[in-house]
Amino acid sequence: MNELTPTCEPAARHILVVDDNVDAAETVALLLQALGHDVAVEYDPLQALACVRERRFDTFILDIGLPGMDGHELARQLHALPATNGALFVALTGYGQEQDRQASRAAGFHHHFVKPADVMALMDVLAGGAPA
Repeated sequence: MNELTPTCEPAARHILVVDDNVDAAETVALLLQALGHDVAVEYDPLQALACVRERRFDTFILDIGLPGMDGHELARQLHALPATNGALFVALTGYGQEQDRQASRAAGFHHHFVKPADVMALMDVLAGGAPA
């Protein structure tokens, strides 16, 4: 083994990114794919729910300011599905006040990032998984 080869690669995650801003969603997806994760993108919360019924994910990165159903309600509905048991929920949003962070925690998010997210911090969160 060469000195530059890491001894323990973090496991690839199966991530669903939900953001109505196409550019933001695609940018996050490209970054996550470059880091070795399997990523799907949805721009609509109802489409996201349908996607989760067809495919398994262990991580959800959700915008809060979604049309029709905000990210908090989407997180609550996703948590209600047996397929998401043990999944990691990350809010990635433009809302960064303390009341926004509290609302995210109340909706079941494990982490709350304000756009643009600190990439290293996001990588650490993805490496750590969902808190017990």
